[in-house]
Amino acid sequence: MRQYPLSKIRNIGIAAHIDAGKTTTTERILFHTGKIHRMGEVDEGTAVMDWMVQEKERGITITSAATSCFWGETNINIIDTPGHIDFTVEVERSLRVLDGVVVIFCGVGGVQPQSETVWRQANKYKVPRIAFVNKMDRIGSDFFGVTKRMRERLGANAVPIQIPIGEGASFKGVVDLVRMEALVYSEEGQETAIPLNELSPSLFESASLHRTLMLERVAEVDDEFLEKYLNDTFMIQDIKAAIRRATISYKIVPVLCGSALKNKGIQQLLNAIVDYLPSPLDIPPVEGVNPLTGEKEIRIASEEEDFCALAFKIMADPHVGKLTFIRIYSGHLQKGDIVYNPGKGKREKIIGILRMHANYRENIEEAYAGDIVAVVGVPSTVTGDTLCNEERPIMLEAPHFPQPVISAAIEPKTKAEEEKLQFALQKMATEDPSFKVNTDPETGQTIISGMGELHLDIVVDRLLREFGIHTRVGKPQVAYRETITEKVRQEGTYIRQSGGRGQYGHVILDIEPLPRGAGFLFEDKTTQGVIPKEFIPAVKAGVEEAMEYGVLAGFPLVDVKVTLVGGSYHEVDSSEIAFKLAASQAFREAMVKANPKILEPIMEVEIVTPSSYLGDVLNDIVARRGKMESMELSPGDTVTIRAYIPLAEMFGYATVLRSLTQGRGVYTMQPSYYSELPDNIAKELIFSLKGMNAFCEVSPSPKGRRSSNGKSQI
Repeated sequence: MRQYPLSKIRNIGIAAHIDAGKTTTTERILFHTGKIHRMGEVDEGTAVMDWMVQEKERGITITSAATSCFWGETNINIIDTPGHIDFTVEVERSLRVLDGVVVIFCGVGGVQPQSETVWRQANKYKVPRIAFVNKMDRIGSDFFGVTKRMRERLGANAVPIQIPIGEGASFKGVVDLVRMEALVYSEEGQETAIPLNELSPSLFESASLHRTLMLERVAEVDDEFLEKYLNDTFMIQDIKAAIRRATISYKIVPVLCGSALKNKGIQQLLNAIVDYLPSPLDIPPVEGVNPLTGEKEIRIASEEEDFCALAFKIMADPHVGKLTFIRIYSGHLQKGDIVYNPGKGKREKIIGILRMHANYRENIEEAYAGDIVAVVGVPSTVTGDTLCNEERPIMLEAPHFPQPVISAAIEPKTKAEEEKLQFALQKMATEDPSFKVNTDPETGQTIISGMGELHLDIVVDRLLREFGIHTRVGKPQVAYRETITEKVRQEGTYIRQSGGRGQYGHVILDIEPLPRGAGFLFEDKTTQGVIPKEFIPAVKAGVEEAMEYGVLAGFPLVDVKVTLVGGSYHEVDSSEIAFKLAASQAFREAMVKANPKILEPIMEVEIVTPSSYLGDVLNDIVARRGKMESMELSPGDTVTIRAYIPLAEMFGYATVLRSLTQGRGVYTMQPSYYSELPDNIAKELIFSLKGMNAFCEVSPSPKGRRSSNGKSQI
């Protein structure tokens, strides 16, 4: 049986913009709760939660790490999430399974770009949150300025429940507005409670003013407290209960402050987590769909309910293999249990249950509703899958992951590592839903796609460190096409005599351009049997073969209509191969005369940017040969731009957009249509390909752009 009730569980995340102090705050929480006995430092690479080699070297969090600790009688399960936008998927899947979140703000930087992204994600999953304004000891810190920007830029009803005693170098403590007492910290972070009347009158006056504002804001959103407030009959426990109700119902965001690095304010933050963030009993029952009936069902947070859990993270462990992180919403799970994956229609046996502390594992025999654990023995389960009781199946909503925004071609430095590379890439793609791997059908290149240049840099670094694979990385080739712009009639003849039976094929073709996106159309208009019907398919096959390799740069042809209008045959020498070769010859000769052009893929791009950066973004779109389609003012003083931009101009755009908008702009894109490449750019492309072909000794194959040793050119 569980050792503590559900009401004493807090499943929380720590989230913020990069370098706001998430991991440092988590380290201090673990120290104060007795989970660790020495506080690690991010800058020194000793933070427990930043366990990856890449995290220690770069001083940033790359992957979300889970841990568990106790504050008093309350069990707090914590997920420390990355702050860099390239790893926003880690925040996304963590918020999907958490009950509350502590959002860290830098006292100097305030509401930063990734702060907005995290806030939107928390809004999407309706996660109650409290705010912690960190780095109050830094010069330029401004607690009230940060809370003001939270209201203006995030639309949050930010309610300070503490105010700082001093700021910058003079920061020495906080005033707890609920209890109206001062908490002063020593240089070592020791906390001492002092009655406010023993401090300066100005501080007492400021605290009284802000306490009144706090009480009014809470009373505005909580009718139960409003009555007590108006009658002046409330106690401290009434204030705390009202703040808790308002926080859980998303009506207010309590704001605290401190300095995690100097170990100031952490104990009060822990108290706030316990007092104001929800337990699994405080949130609505999880909702899903019965895969057998299609009807909506719920599961109540109870050990007596049928088992139901969501897999939200996959991690490869060198000692135990694949670890699947799950949030248990109902029921209980024991080692050796058979669980059902309704999405895959498979039963899987739980070989082991682990309680994680970053990359350290603790074997446990069972887990219950409200727990976040890792399990071993579910090989077919991936991120977003539901595990449940087969007799009463349910499918929970999976997290929604952003699509990759940047791609690169990758290949091993040696042929012997090719199979090993594919295995490693697929393994990483299973762990990270925002990382995609595919093979370009046009160029044969392996393309890796992710959320940014740092994301792909980490992938390449992991390939070398974890799998021992040396790789070369570069841009993928754009899948250009060729077409014609004029109608041409062309005759093609294939005649061979070699003593015995010869070869004879003769065709007359009309080729003409079609509208963009029409593809290929073949029509037979011959009459009176000038070409026997059994040879017509061979004529079409010859044309299709010729279309695979254009005359300008070797790209496939599209949007062409070919009409067979005449020809002749020989009763003895004609054959399918002869007509196929005659048609292929006629088509190639016609292409040269039909004013061929190169087509480039055009992407439909949707950009969301704060209006203050609109001019810079629009100028950049024009510089990329883009065409504006529409602009729309969105909530929060942002503008949504819809434009059409050539794919060749979009490489590296994620980094440029972030630079133009201070990291606040985001975009999505999808293929839309093909358009004629401007002549000057087409000439440069043809020249570069001819130069590359000469250097690489490219053979004239339909796929064209490959070296004689079969490797893709990167």
